[in-house]
Amino acid sequence: MKNRTQFLIKCFLALLVILCFAELYLRLYWGFCDNVLMMANPHYEYIEQPNQNRFRFRHHIYYNQFSMRSPEIDTSAIKVLGFGDSIINGGVMVDQDSLATSLLSESLSKEFNRKVQVLNIGAGSWGPDNCFAYLKQHGNFGAKIIFLIVSSHDAYDNMDFQPVIDKVNRYESKQYKSAIWELINKYAIPRLFEIGGGEENAVAKKANVFNTGFRDFYEYCKNQKIPFFIYLHPDKEELKNQKYNSQGREILQFCKLNNIHCIQSLNSIKPDDYRGIIHMNHSGQRHMKDDLLPYISTLLKKNTILNEQ
Repeated sequence: MKNRTQFLIKCFLALLVILCFAELYLRLYWGFCDNVLMMANPHYEYIEQPNQNRFRFRHHIYYNQFSMRSPEIDTSAIKVLGFGDSIINGGVMVDQDSLATSLLSESLSKEFNRKVQVLNIGAGSWGPDNCFAYLKQHGNFGAKIIFLIVSSHDAYDNMDFQPVIDKVNRYESKQYKSAIWELINKYAIPRLFEIGGGEENAVAKKANVFNTGFRDFYEYCKNQKIPFFIYLHPDKEELKNQKYNSQGREILQFCKLNNIHCIQSLNSIKPDDYRGIIHMNHSGQRHMKDDLLPYISTLLKKNTILNEQ
């Protein structure tokens, strides 16, 4: 009896040591319990909480005071606003320095020998109407150029204000208390039981009306005399077929009818640039930067924006 009790105590202590090691390993090496936190918003449904500096899955993630995934705004810098969803945002699987917007800021600052900030504004499953609601609420921050990164599904991805904060996986407003429980509850259980919540699963927001944000951006920028363009990002199926689906073609038709420049990346993005169906990995973010850089640079020169400062 005594030997059995000692054996059980040793097993318990060994299990405790293993659990403590696992907890520390998940926290310190993989960044569990340091997730990007979200909050609800009455104007654009939800957004990342401001002033976050995270280390998650060995990537650095930073949000400034305006919930942009960018450094704090420098009032002396030339500012370019980039709007979109998880494509521009990058998610926790892309390091801050590897974002297309970070790379653009660096390249443009070197090219023009003065600070240029390409500000990253977006959240998972945002449509153009979410983006415009943010612009309407916060203003344009003195931006000289505004662009919108969209995918074909954004044609009808309209706001519906269904509650998602603390109800949908990846939209938590507070940290997990235990890294082990976060691993089990947030990742293991959804995959074992095929519950939606993986990186490729988005908040479903569908309507029968072409997203109003496209026209809102067009009219706003026209009235403010701010250059505006759209970047149409293909999913993996569209890349394979080398053509956009019917919703993507609607976006292209809207751009054509309104004389909006639209960058199409079917010939520049590669299959290896994806991490899943639609999201970009680090190389995808670099290729997206390469697509955007020449046109933004041309706009800065063409509109003598540098001379206006």
